[in-house]
Amino acid sequence: MANTKSAEKRNRQAQKRRARNVNVRTTVKDAVKNLRDTLASPDAGKTADAFKSAASRLNKAASKGVLHKRAASRRISRLAKAVNRAKAAAK
Repeated sequence: MANTKSAEKRNRQAQKRRARNVNVRTTVKDAVKNLRDTLASPDAGKTADAFKSAASRLNKAASKGVLHKRAASRRISRLAKAVNRAKAAAK
């Protein structure tokens, strides 16, 4: 429980930021999940669009400070490898 006015304000700010961060994290998870679902299907067009969307969401989360820059980069790299493996397996 906050005892001072400034601590109460900090608490309000933290709650707002947390809500914003949770929303961004959820959109990232949804984009990655969508990509993983499209990897199972043979449609390459959908996979490319889903990868572009997931990479964009991850980069945006990193730029907002929700995810660390290198963590986002690592996840994008792993997703790209998975997409390339799926393309190779389809051929």
